[in-house]
Amino acid sequence: MISRLILRLKRNQSFSKDLLKKFAELEKRLNYSFKEKKLLAQSLKHRSFIAQNNDARNNSNERLEFLGDSVLNFTVSRHLFKLFPGKSEGELSKMRSVLVSGENLIEIARKLSLGNYILISDYEEKSGGRDKDSLLEDCLEAIIGAIYLDAGIIRTQKFIKEILLDNIDTVLSDKKNTNFKSELLELVQSYGFDPPAYEIIKEDGPEHDKIFTVNVNINGNIVAEGRSNSKKRAEQEASSNALGIIKMNPKYLNKLKKQ
Repeated sequence: MISRLILRLKRNQSFSKDLLKKFAELEKRLNYSFKEKKLLAQSLKHRSFIAQNNDARNNSNERLEFLGDSVLNFTVSRHLFKLFPGKSEGELSKMRSVLVSGENLIEIARKLSLGNYILISDYEEKSGGRDKDSLLEDCLEAIIGAIYLDAGIIRTQKFIKEILLDNIDTVLSDKKNTNFKSELLELVQSYGFDPPAYEIIKEDGPEHDKIFTVNVNINGNIVAEGRSNSKKRAEQEASSNALGIIKMNPKYLNKLKKQ
């Protein structure tokens, strides 16, 4: 036990006292203490910080975000499967999409004050990066990925339950958490179409602050597009715009069916 503690202290000597103090503040908010502080540090590193410090691209939080997104979806799916034995696959998918939606994750990230701890470039700082939706959402998913690597699935599920699943009824009943992708998918499939396809057609801006333009394709037809600094949010906007077009013209999908 003592040897493990000494090893852990040696690993953490590369961090300044100020940074370790910030880590401790965040860990208190997360109700989780990392054994490997390097994982926590990486979960907070935005790609702009990496670029400014000439570090390797893979040292940003993007890989941890990828992992955290998968762990989050699995955990929420498992929880819903056990909690609602009478619900169909479609109903469970709709509930999951609300719980893991960008809007919900961003709200949780703000409650945890993640913006105060994200490591970003000076330019990103000046442009309000600490309060950008996409940075907050990505950081939360990266932290989930880091906890999984640091402690395994059981402890990660406990963390996800504490921040997201303990108030599941409130989240699911909140209209602002509408998931437009899920709503469009359900509508399109009711007409016998394949799921909508999303494609990134344009990327604007510097690497650390891109704006994505995404279109949504239904039955071989481009119906609408969306723009945002997050791919997920651009897809949501494209879905929302597509739903608006369809609702304004109830016969729109019938026309697509004939093509």
